[in-house]
Amino acid sequence: MALSPGTDEYRLPCGRDVESLWEELDAPDEHGTSCQHCQASRASLQLLRETTAELVADDTEPPPGLTARIMAAVRADVRRRDLLELPTTEAGAARISAQAAATILRFAADTVDGVRARHCRVELDATGAVVELNIAVDGRTFSHPALEQVRQRVETAAGSRIGWPTVTLHLTMTDIFEA
Repeated sequence: MALSPGTDEYRLPCGRDVESLWEELDAPDEHGTSCQHCQASRASLQLLRETTAELVADDTEPPPGLTARIMAAVRADVRRRDLLELPTTEAGAARISAQAAATILRFAADTVDGVRARHCRVELDATGAVVELNIAVDGRTFSHPALEQVRQRVETAAGSRIGWPTVTLHLTMTDIFEA
């Protein structure tokens, strides 16, 4: 049974490799019983096998929602790696996560009556911030001036809250709802 690819390259000071120790774990040869390096490694491998067997035998159920919480943390961590540069200040360069910037801009759009922000994507190019914002509008109260109000509030939030003076906003109405 192979431990993992490449383990035959790991040799003990006596010249034996870990793979051969694993294969002879229950019935070591003469060298394996007399060599201090082989004895120490064999003891570690036996402990590993016993511990692994205990884990396999453990039938404890994880708490409800554990997988969902782990995946939410993984997704959040991945998104936080998408960092966007902020305008340089006296203190030096600063960055904001794309997720945090999108949250600020979605919140600004949500402050307009009859509008709910959906998906928001933020990127930077040579001219400034490029924002793709999808919104849903209340079908009974929607008016065209509401779109201009969304545009104004998002651009204001980008400038005052984040520090991006130039914003290209691509606003798309993707859904209609009834409040």
